[in-house]
Amino acid sequence: MSGIEIRSVRYDDPVATALTTAALADLGQRYGGNGDDTPVDAADFTPPTGAFLVAYLGGEPVGCAGWRSHGDAGEEAELKRMFTVGAARGRGVARALLAAVEGSARESGRKRIILECGEKQPEAIKLYESSGYEQIENFGYYRDYHGCLSFGRPL
Repeated sequence: MSGIEIRSVRYDDPVATALTTAALADLGQRYGGNGDDTPVDAADFTPPTGAFLVAYLGGEPVGCAGWRSHGDAGEEAELKRMFTVGAARGRGVARALLAAVEGSARESGRKRIILECGEKQPEAIKLYESSGYEQIENFGYYRDYHGCLSFGRPL
């Protein structure tokens, strides 16, 4: 969709912080608690071993997503903090962010991208599946959590 601008920012940038806080609040409404207890460090999203992106629509920040290295081989990226504000949903923001994250990870030498998602996020599952992601064995913080779904795809 035209009009979407995607910028690379630091994970601890105030705009990124506001969006990730909103993302966690959304997850908290769906699942309870803090939304996501996965340990995350701002340094994880520093190039060349990660990146964090913010999408703007009409000059307003409306979404975010990032990737960080996963595993020891340096070939996998893990998608984290994918989120679009409610008012911008259905306008192609998430798809544009996903493509930008994949491109960034690919440019940094990653060959595969993986993610964790919960079963109470049907819109996210639909996005991932329609973008070529396939369900994989669970990994990470929620690997043993009932309702966790993990996805991956080659870059």
